[in-house]
Amino acid sequence: MPWTFTTDLTAYLAAARTAVAAEPAVNTSLLTVIDALERRGLDAYGSAVPVFGWWTGEDTIVTGALLRTPPHPLLIGALPARAVRELGTALTAEPLLADVDALSARREDARALAAAWGKSTAITEENRLYRLAGLLAPDPAPAGRARPAAEADLPLLLDWVTAFKQESGEGGAASEAALRDRISYGGMVLWEDGGTPVSLAGFFRPVGAMTRIGPVYTPPELRGRGYAAGVTHAATEGAHAAGASEVLLFADLANPTSNGVYQRLGYTPVEDRVELVAT
Repeated sequence: MPWTFTTDLTAYLAAARTAVAAEPAVNTSLLTVIDALERRGLDAYGSAVPVFGWWTGEDTIVTGALLRTPPHPLLIGALPARAVRELGTALTAEPLLADVDALSARREDARALAAAWGKSTAITEENRLYRLAGLLAPDPAPAGRARPAAEADLPLLLDWVTAFKQESGEGGAASEAALRDRISYGGMVLWEDGGTPVSLAGFFRPVGAMTRIGPVYTPPELRGRGYAAGVTHAATEGAHAAGASEVLLFADLANPTSNGVYQRLGYTPVEDRVELVAT
């Protein structure tokens, strides 16, 4: 099969970086995970060894890639149709993928992989990828103002990002190292009302000209006041100031409120991705 799998990040980047970077929108998650592994080391997402893979077409050109940072799902980027079909075989035959029990893929690819996997599966999460077409101010404007998060805000960020992870179904706790990295380039933004933080939004360190907003979190008792719109708008401005011209975000399709907020801010749909879990 023209799939290659390895635990060697250097080999993966030499083979697949160009292909991944060629489609920065649909490969946004791959790009940000790769950036974190390069900056923070192979244990950036946990102690287990990451697994990498790439697809080489008949013309010997790499045109697709994936990676896994256990315990997270197998993260699958943009792939040609044949690569998807043969990945279905690899999920049952490749030793480095033997313990994969969940994957994140474009909706149509997930359907094909579910059919080829040979296991009972269920979709546990559906997200829509949005791209900023032109930033619009929140209307009506929420009370308060935005400011970059600072080192003194770290305990609050740890609490709120952990709460976001639990509420979104991702699970686990916020990473102090990841949050410190974000603070270092202004990548966490707080919205304050009356001098008190009421909402947060982050953006990933730009990779080339691409970045992605997330997470966005407002404590439940403070929702419905427009704070999320205000802080997302501010984080988007921060992403532009950091050098990004392509600004993306994911929204849970089970949350129509957040999808509506992002579209009113000028974000337009690109595609849907799902998380497929073996049951």
